Amino acid sequence: MTNSQPQHHLAAVQQFLQQLQDNICTALQQADGSAQFVEDAWQRPEGGGGKSRVLTGGKVFEQAGVNYSHVFGANMPASATAHRPELAGRSFNACGVSLVIHPNNPYLPTTHANVRFFIAEKAGEAPVWWFGGGFDLTPYYPFEDDVVHWHQTAKKAVDPFGAEYYPAYKKWCDEYFYLKHRGETRGVGGLFFDDLNAPGFEQSFALMRAVGEAFIPAYLPIVERRKNTPYGEPERQFQLYRRGRYVEFNLVYDRGTLFGLQSGGRTESILMSMPPLVRWQYGYQPEPGSAESLLYQRYLKPQDWLKLQA
Repeated sequence: MTNSQPQHHLAAVQQFLQQLQDNICTALQQADGSAQFVEDAWQRPEGGGGKSRVLTGGKVFEQAGVNYSHVFGANMPASATAHRPELAGRSFNACGVSLVIHPNNPYLPTTHANVRFFIAEKAGEAPVWWFGGGFDLTPYYPFEDDVVHWHQTAKKAVDPFGAEYYPAYKKWCDEYFYLKHRGETRGVGGLFFDDLNAPGFEQSFALMRAVGEAFIPAYLPIVERRKNTPYGEPERQFQLYRRGRYVEFNLVYDRGTLFGLQSGGRTESILMSMPPLVRWQYGYQPEPGSAESLLYQRYLKPQDWLKLQA
């Protein structure tokens, strides 16, 4: 990217991201069939702002948040320069769409997706830019065909850019969404990538678009299959307990949460990812042979889900 290009490219990415937010919200509202997203537009005093859209108390979704933000400032936050110290002292523009969905039914997985674009600039030097993003699935009562569908859709999204992308981004996702203090993955993974710029702007942007546009085809078929599955209070209590892992990861490890807080972002929007209800239980152990124990034994460990294809 040359010095004359950053703002032109930024505008194109922003246009895509705002349309992506619209498309995802429309699809989720239709899937819920009851509640509507409420938009909360906000401004950041240091520069930028965004549109937070939250759906609560739906027939299918207990809470769903889909955020668009564009923030800028004179110095990159520490969370962004920790793994790229060469960016310290640069101004930045960052825009992205981030979403988290917490369904009512314990047989429906929680899910997260994010696509983002950064530009870091410094007088007299070429701009540094990159894309990041991905999506991951956090089931409570997993179904093998759902997990395989999720990974098939992820692979299909990135395969046109090269056969190496899915295995690399799948591995990155397994490693990133890992709770070291628990010794378990947050869920069954998906895709995760960051610092993408090597293929050039057009190809990098196209890959990010493909990932963003693949989220609805990956998630909504699972919603349709599982949203009417009967459940009782024991399943609900297990769901609330496992939601605690989501909170632990986001507050301890998640770089996006840290970036938002360190950059002076809007706290309500940053913490929109938190589940509306959650519980912790001291020393919980699933009953041997139960559906709950199967989650721990089989699904919270990185593995090649596509080998299960028929």
